Amino acid sequence: MAVTIKDVAKKANVSIATVSRALNNKTSQINDNTRKKIIEIAKELNYRPNLIARSMKTKKTKIIGFIIPDIENPFFPKLARRVEQMLKEKGYNTILCNTDGDENKELEYFDLLMEKHVDGIIYTNISMNINKEILSIIKSQNPPIVLLDRHLLDLNINVNSVYLDNEFAGYIATKHLIKLGHKNIACITGPKGIVSSKERLNGYIRAHQESGLNVNKNYIVTGDYKIEGGYKGAKKILQNREITSIFAFNDLMALGVYEASLEKNIKIPNDLSVVGIDNLEFSKMLNPKLTTIEQPLDEMGLLSAKLLLNQIKNKNSLFENVDFSPELIIRDSTDKII
Repeated sequence: MAVTIKDVAKKANVSIATVSRALNNKTSQINDNTRKKIIEIAKELNYRPNLIARSMKTKKTKIIGFIIPDIENPFFPKLARRVEQMLKEKGYNTILCNTDGDENKELEYFDLLMEKHVDGIIYTNISMNINKEILSIIKSQNPPIVLLDRHLLDLNINVNSVYLDNEFAGYIATKHLIKLGHKNIACITGPKGIVSSKERLNGYIRAHQESGLNVNKNYIVTGDYKIEGGYKGAKKILQNREITSIFAFNDLMALGVYEASLEKNIKIPNDLSVVGIDNLEFSKMLNPKLTTIEQPLDEMGLLSAKLLLNQIKNKNSLFENVDFSPELIIRDSTDKII
């Protein structure tokens, strides 16, 4: 039988209320020696608080749900780690839900988190628009929620969102290649339904237009933000020998470009310049080291946690849409066109 708070109080020879104060660290209402004694007895008896009973009383579970689309992409574990650390410091536990880019799983996890009465949700949605059923839940129940690495386009709903200025990221990546003299610049996008991919493509197009270069639609290949998508995209692109550079919309796809180039005996950057986005750890371990766009993941994760906690404490807090500026990290995978 599980040890109860009553068992702890009996052995400590104090009231249940005193045990509750000690275990909830209400130090102003109990002397230090008594508090230490109660904590030692609770450990000795292997006491575990009844979280369900506590949540029914306080209306708080101290649990946050974090929904991500792809646990295999190192970008998301790195982001999740910063969020989890911040929330842990504030006394919250995090449930991590991986959807694998599946809308059905996304809805199932969202329903599950709502059933568990989590205090809030940090959410990286799969597509450009939130699933209609999830959107209905958000509108009707108004749970504390933050969109991370995403924001909503033309949608009549108030949610906090934290994301990269993806249009500018696409612009500076492409502009870097143009400054090196490249005119035939291909790109491998993310999935069509994701807002970050659309905005990076807009940046790619703007850089061409400002430089007086035509955008060749045949140079634009749809990818999937995975290594395989970068590999397949590069295999298609490299059939055209006029292309001198590839802008991959994330580092994983850039890694796929490296693989395809190696198979075709195309040397980077002598024969082909490559740029990615994310500045993941492996990008500086590649040979040659990858030129990429830095996303400030620590700051983005930290702010998303702060915004969520603010909303949990005050449901009338103002909603914020915060975009972070990208930074070009120039390494060895790009060079001047000869």
